[in-house]
Amino acid sequence: MNLRRKNNMSQQTKVVTGVNTRLSYANIWEPKSINGGKEKYSVSLIIPKSDKATIAAIEKAIDAAIQEGIGKFGGKKPNKATLKLPLRDGDVERDDAAYQDSYFINANSITAPQIVDKHVQPILDRDEVYSGCYARVSINFYAFNTNGNRGIACGLGNIQKIRDGEPLGGHASASDDFTAIDDSSDDDFLA
Repeated sequence: MNLRRKNNMSQQTKVVTGVNTRLSYANIWEPKSINGGKEKYSVSLIIPKSDKATIAAIEKAIDAAIQEGIGKFGGKKPNKATLKLPLRDGDVERDDAAYQDSYFINANSITAPQIVDKHVQPILDRDEVYSGCYARVSINFYAFNTNGNRGIACGLGNIQKIRDGEPLGGHASASDDFTAIDDSSDDDFLA
């Protein structure tokens, strides 16, 4: 296979999600080990079922990854129904209001994603991008066949924050928990 054809096929497995994709379980600033495995950056992408363009692009990219991964599947195209697929139904698999009327995909990478704002300027403040905010995310699908598990996995590319959203995970900010205290009342504290 020549390099031009391989690059073209890889482009077929890449998707940039729509602007209504929400980040959940966002381990995007520091890699974490899950179940003792290799440390990775990861995020769960919540994609509304109403975002038909993103869902269609993901389905097409998954099909391309199956085709591209034929070598990993013993040289022939497997029945898609027999594979572990990354696009999952939040209404079926998650008892969580944030996943209602949505699909979700878990994406990960050993390489840190570049994280930018709407103007493609780097975001350095780690509090700026969090579980619950909305972002466009570049993802890439690829085949795997290890220890009898066969399917398509999702690699995490880069993240472009679009807008704030209600934080997921029950973590309140200090400004939500407290009000400012007048410094003149400090004397009463010792009384």
